[in-house]
Amino acid sequence: MQGGEEEDEEEREELQILATDNLVLAGRLEDEVPHLEVYVYEDDADNLYVHHDIMLPAIPLAVEWVDLPVGKSSAGSDARGNFVAIGTMDPDIEIWNLDVVDSMYPDAILGQGAEDAANADKPKKKKKKKSKKVNDEFHVDSVLSLAANRHHRNLLASSSADKTIKLWDLNTAKCAKSYSYHTDKVCSVAWHPVEGTVLLSGSYDRTVVAADMRAPDAKAPRWGVESDVETVRWNPHDPNFFYVSTEGGMIHYHDARNAPADPSRSKAVWMLQAHDESISSFDINPVIPGYLVTGSTDKQVKLWNVQPSGPSMVVSRDLGVGKVFSTTFAPDQEVGFRLAVAGSKGAVQIWDTSTNAAVRSAFATKVPQAKGDGKERLVGLDEAETDSDSEEGESEDDGEAHGDKGWESMEE
Repeated sequence: MQGGEEEDEEEREELQILATDNLVLAGRLEDEVPHLEVYVYEDDADNLYVHHDIMLPAIPLAVEWVDLPVGKSSAGSDARGNFVAIGTMDPDIEIWNLDVVDSMYPDAILGQGAEDAANADKPKKKKKKKSKKVNDEFHVDSVLSLAANRHHRNLLASSSADKTIKLWDLNTAKCAKSYSYHTDKVCSVAWHPVEGTVLLSGSYDRTVVAADMRAPDAKAPRWGVESDVETVRWNPHDPNFFYVSTEGGMIHYHDARNAPADPSRSKAVWMLQAHDESISSFDINPVIPGYLVTGSTDKQVKLWNVQPSGPSMVVSRDLGVGKVFSTTFAPDQEVGFRLAVAGSKGAVQIWDTSTNAAVRSAFATKVPQAKGDGKERLVGLDEAETDSDSEEGESEDDGEAHGDKGWESMEE
């Protein structure tokens, strides 16, 4: 905001984000209008509100925070920014500046649409037909997953229903490399926490690949699972291992050093039937080792404690968000037990899991000193502030809010 005028002071105060605030990004579809909501969560005040939102061209499927100014190769490696990359049912990836309110256009577009945006001010020529043929320069189908590289900050990985993985250079906003490790839609990608060039990817071809992006022609280690992959995640506390969640409701835990010669003979360290339906979301607590969360289309959120003998369930809860599409732990030490949950009813809930008795018992040595009246803390928007929480809307939103099935239903 431009400074100066007195009437702006009140608005400035409302928009101000404090160092103690936590930001939550959520892709949402309301009344057929797709947008990204930027929430502020005030932990001490138990308050959650929408700070501002961004209109999107298509239904959002993947959201990833990026800390580098995009398209500015002269900015240097120390440059910092506050951006979000968004993958949608469209093949293009839009990158928006989160520090700008009421912005009309994204800061950058990764994909074929970048050319259209660059020529927006020029005299209109006959529109070129958009290419649908898989190629090395841009995606030609829905973008299902995004992963920013925290070691090489100018790199963003994306995976698509076009069966490819693309590596984008954010300095140039161009595709640096394209990879075809899978034979079906690639629904999840994750960078290795230590080896900054190793990317884990999972696909509907029921395989998971851990490939070094520097050696695209090398034979990459591959593991097989029992049904379509939903999410892949490295274990941040021991990066020799990774987790895979599947449509069959299973969690697989694998040792990356023990790749099978034949993916169909993959042996997991352990396997867990976490839900009877698809595990649509999964996360590992980055602060507390062995603390997992799963969310499913069965509307349940489950918390797990992984010990040397394997995982045990701590608590299962229906948080009233409908079919669960997203479960994400807060990344910071101070709020490590906070969990953001969202689902088919279009609602976001923040659960302070440290206030749950079973969690306190399971992680007794790690739970912070209890505060307040001992009741469980669950913070969401007031019902008056959200109007897409009818059960009726649930069936039509189910696929759209979660990239995988939505892609198929829209094609049909």
